[in-house]
Amino acid sequence: MDNVALFVDVQNIYYTTRQIHKCNFDYNQFWRTATQGRNVVKAVAYAIERGDTKQREFQNILRGIGFEVKLKPFIQRADGSAKGDWDVGITIDAMEYAELADTIVFATGDGDFDLLASKLVDKGKEVEVYGVQELTSVSLIKAASKYVPVQGDLLLR
Repeated sequence: MDNVALFVDVQNIYYTTRQIHKCNFDYNQFWRTATQGRNVVKAVAYAIERGDTKQREFQNILRGIGFEVKLKPFIQRADGSAKGDWDVGITIDAMEYAELADTIVFATGDGDFDLLASKLVDKGKEVEVYGVQELTSVSLIKAASKYVPVQGDLLLR
């Protein structure tokens, strides 16, 4: 049985799905699709902690599906801009768990992960990327072994 590790960039998936499809990403369907016939060695959803009840409920849903939820505080800068990405954390975890997995699955459209995807493929790993087609980096799609557009049954309507 193929070993799989899943890494979800929650902010990227949330905002890109809302922007293009005007609805939410179906994490249950994603889990079923990405893990079908596979042994899950790691599954992490990376999110920003804002401290509200609705967000905590969502994080508990993710845990119930099988994800470990890693949180980083939301940082509001004096100039009004915000900070809170997980790129380095996702990269470190993906490289670490790649030793245990045959397939690495990313749910993100962020082109910053194209080098990571290429490196994992070079190491003999299958890399699958799930992202909203209109907002997924072309370089990330090309770097992956397989690209799955977020559409159809991956959407909650």
